[in-house]
Amino acid sequence: MDLSIVIPIFNEAESLEPLYEALKNVLGKLHQTAEIVFVDDGSSDGSPLILDRLAAADPNVRVVHLRRNYGQTAALMAAIQFSTGDVVIPMDGDGQNDPADIPRLLAKLDEGYDVVSGWRKAREDKFARRLASVAANWLVSTVMGVKLHDYGCTLKAYRRSVVEEIRLYGEMHRFIPIYAAWEGARVTELAVEHHPRRFGRSKYGMGRIARVTLDLLILYFIDRAFDRPIQFFGKFGLGFIGLAIAAVALAAWLRVFEGIYFIQTPLPLLAATTALSGILFLLLGVLAEVQVRTYYESQGKPPYKVRSTHNIAAAEPRKRAVSAKSW
Repeated sequence: MDLSIVIPIFNEAESLEPLYEALKNVLGKLHQTAEIVFVDDGSSDGSPLILDRLAAADPNVRVVHLRRNYGQTAALMAAIQFSTGDVVIPMDGDGQNDPADIPRLLAKLDEGYDVVSGWRKAREDKFARRLASVAANWLVSTVMGVKLHDYGCTLKAYRRSVVEEIRLYGEMHRFIPIYAAWEGARVTELAVEHHPRRFGRSKYGMGRIARVTLDLLILYFIDRAFDRPIQFFGKFGLGFIGLAIAAVALAAWLRVFEGIYFIQTPLPLLAATTALSGILFLLLGVLAEVQVRTYYESQGKPPYKVRSTHNIAAAEPRKRAVSAKSW
């Protein structure tokens, strides 16, 4: 079982050599071969030169330089795609993750899990940031149904079969365990060490909260409605149309029994706007349904994944017969 340590880097020049030495010390004690894949995400400090020097001195160090700063998710995706190991372990490049936890993650994988997510149980961060993290992790676990204490911890262990086909955008890297769970992967978590940042400054700001929230909204839609969008949007559409009918009925009741004219209440306007909203949601559901069917048909993807089979012979996909027509 080969091992790939994948690390996105953005302006972490002071942390790189201590991190490399700590990794080299840990990986040298493992029985399997290992590589370290650094992805320079458009650093503007001395990080690129240090990474190139490490790669020149150690053939097990691979370096990928991106043309500009694309963000942590894109850099991590590049690191995974350029890695070759059967097991992929992402880490932060700031030295806050402890390489000594790697053998423990591997031991947990050996228990039969496909994903082992790190949990910074004793987190070395400010109280406000820890509080926000607890709230965010509770929200993600509640909404998505995959119970983890620390989605934001980069230190995780994945079997390659779990992550090799995942395409990530936005801030989605923290949600890889959810993608894996959708595919039937066995997911667990393990308490890991978390060191205070020694060099540089944090790349996380308040703006990231909004981006993660929007990504969670997209993830919720993909989970609940990607393969059946008409059911998702149709419920909103029918709900708005039902509200419009109720508003019309109430306006009629007020006119007949209370003598209140339509123009004296906002109910006709409410009925018109909600009815229009309902129709728009239904049309949106139809369009999304057509797009989803086109997606599956164009890529030849079935809307399911097979874990294993018994007594099933390998078969080529059936080709759809095309009838010739003369015009």
